[in-house]
Parts: sequence; C-alpha cells; structure tokens
Amino acid sequence: MALRTANAVWNGTLKEGKGRMTFGSGAFDGAYSFSSRFEEGTGTNPEELLGAAHAGCFSMAFSGGLTRAGFTPTSIATKASVRLEKVGEGFKITTIELKTEGKVPGIDRAKFIEIAEGAKKNCPVSQALAGVSITLDATLL
Repeated sequence: MALRTANAVWNGTLKEGKGRMTFGSGAFDGAYSFSSRFEEGTGTNPEELLGAAHAGCFSMAFSGGLTRAGFTPTSIATKASVRLEKVGEGFKITTIELKTEGKVPGIDRAKFIEIAEGAKKNCPVSQALAGVSITLDATLL
C-alpha cells in the first residue's frame, strides 16, 4: 500500500507566527496561523484538513459498503465538522460530526443507515480517530 505524506512549517511564536501545510502529492499548499485555527482568520488549520480527510474516507467507505451490498450509489456527499475545544490547560478535538446525504436507487432507509454506520465505524480515518466521539447524521435522498 502507498505511504502518504504531508508537511508543515511554522515560523515564529504561537500567536504571532505563521505556517504552511503542504501535501506530498502537491495537491494542496495552504497557509495557517493562530488566527485561522482559534479565531476566524484567513487560511486553513489542522482540524479543517482532518475533516476533509475524514469526509473523503467515509464517503469512499460508504460507497464501497453500498456496492458490496448490491446497490449502486449515484452520489454520496459528506460534511465533517471537527470540534476543537479547550480542555484543562490545552486543547482537544472532542467531536467529529459526519453529515452525509446519499442518492442510492433501490435502497430502503434502514439498510442505508446500517451501511452508513458500518462505514463510520470501519473507514480507516474513523479507526485512526477512535479516541474522538464520532457522530453520524445520514440522509437518504
């Protein structure tokens, strides 16, 4: 299996410094700062990138589960909301909320939810984040 890489460089102090995060593939290069992470400043942040990874992984796993169950999904759209909170003296990612919508001809709601829950539990990113509360809201369109 492939090994994926990402890089981050931070220059300066925590509050006044700035950094860049890049994907090894070259598909992403973005600035981040204290403001983009803890306030509403411009740029990205680790939680946003983690959310993108989780939404992408879940969507693929859900599609795979649907296909293995004999359904052909038309589309799966997932939003991951990653909650970063102050806990004690530091910060912790406490919750990731997955909200997915799927167009899947011929499936009933119960089977759709069952397969979605399996994808939430078994996608590699969910497994890597097992210490975080992960919720799921799945809507069959």
